[in-house]
Amino acid sequence: MLLPARHLLPALTGWLLLGFAASLWPPGIPWWTGAGLLLAAVALWDAIGLATTARVTTTREVPERMALAVPLEILLTLHHSGLRPVRVRVWDTLPQHLETVDFPWTGIVPGGGFSTIQVRVTPAGRGPAPFGQVHVEQFSRFGFWCRRFRTGTPSLTKIYPNYEPVIRFALLSMGNQQSQMGIRQLNRPGQSREFRQLRDYQDGDAMSQIDWKATSRRLSLVSREYQEQRNQTLILMVDCGRRLRPMDGDLSQFDHSLNALLLLSYIALRQGDLVGVMSFGSETVRWLPPVKGPHAMPAILNHLYDYQPSAAPGDFGQAAENLMARWSRRALVIIATNLRSEDQFHFTAPLALIRRKHLVVVASLREKEVSVMEQPQVADLSTAVRFSAVLQYHDERRQLLEKLHQGGILTVDAAAAELPIALGNLYVSIKKRGLL
Repeated sequence: MLLPARHLLPALTGWLLLGFAASLWPPGIPWWTGAGLLLAAVALWDAIGLATTARVTTTREVPERMALAVPLEILLTLHHSGLRPVRVRVWDTLPQHLETVDFPWTGIVPGGGFSTIQVRVTPAGRGPAPFGQVHVEQFSRFGFWCRRFRTGTPSLTKIYPNYEPVIRFALLSMGNQQSQMGIRQLNRPGQSREFRQLRDYQDGDAMSQIDWKATSRRLSLVSREYQEQRNQTLILMVDCGRRLRPMDGDLSQFDHSLNALLLLSYIALRQGDLVGVMSFGSETVRWLPPVKGPHAMPAILNHLYDYQPSAAPGDFGQAAENLMARWSRRALVIIATNLRSEDQFHFTAPLALIRRKHLVVVASLREKEVSVMEQPQVADLSTAVRFSAVLQYHDERRQLLEKLHQGGILTVDAAAAELPIALGNLYVSIKKRGLL
């Protein structure tokens, strides 16, 4: 279907003005009539030309996966098989979570050729990202008419959590540079429970490392070498309730927690441990049975990438029962959430239930905005009241963490930027000390 375009309106306006002038000066009526016939002929010829012109087609190059908040380019190519160049205006049907300022795009597609649009997009949310068809507005030669249609095929990609910290850690770990990530290696010889091999004694080896039987046979000191225990299980419990919905910088606390858990998963898989994932706080409980090996990292990514926080509160009691029903072997259970002072009434009992069989770690994100408010310049009553409330909030939070620690629950209380390294250090410490 052909629609009037913007160039037709000025032409009609000029013809109407000419008619108004002819009504005041009758000798100009023939000129007005001739102009109308000429305009009608040109408009008709322009409409026929557009109707017989081949439509522009499109192809889109979309990556199979994207990372949250990481800008990238999508290539949209416009093809035209006609002989003459055409002017078009293009809108792409982008997924809800993609942000761009490059549409609508207006330009010329050469006859028998193509034009490529470099669309800069920034993913603003995780999950499946479906692309629809491309909306095209193709103009006639003189711009009197346009034809609107949709072309191209829909496509689907996935927006994953920003796992760039995982990649960076991988590159650093290949060169034994974990210290650059802030993860400390705690050298405590003999603390791990898994024997690796015998080797010659080295200065600094503890007396408990010396294998006296092998020493008596060789008549030289021989030490036992240990390694962190392998084939242990790590269960990540992700709070998909409303606690982690607030924003912390460009990302929500929920996305920050996912990034930290991804880094921890990568470390654990490289250590030979198994990693499983369970959600709670949403309508449907999602469960990924423990997987093992560095090659299992894509399985964890594909499981976590579309996790979304809900508006419902997380039920810790139900989460504990679901975990105990799904996994009975001893494991390191890490619960990513945001503790509140009222949690001491309904959080400690479920943790005690899990603690009977598992080693439990509660990773709580500290709000950036609240921390900033902890050191204000008190100038009036309102700022004084706010400052007092913030201090009380932090004091109640510290008391809850101390109570959990006294109950045998390990805790991590860190800001979003510090949480990945804090969890990594705690995991390495647990492995070195043989707590699991």
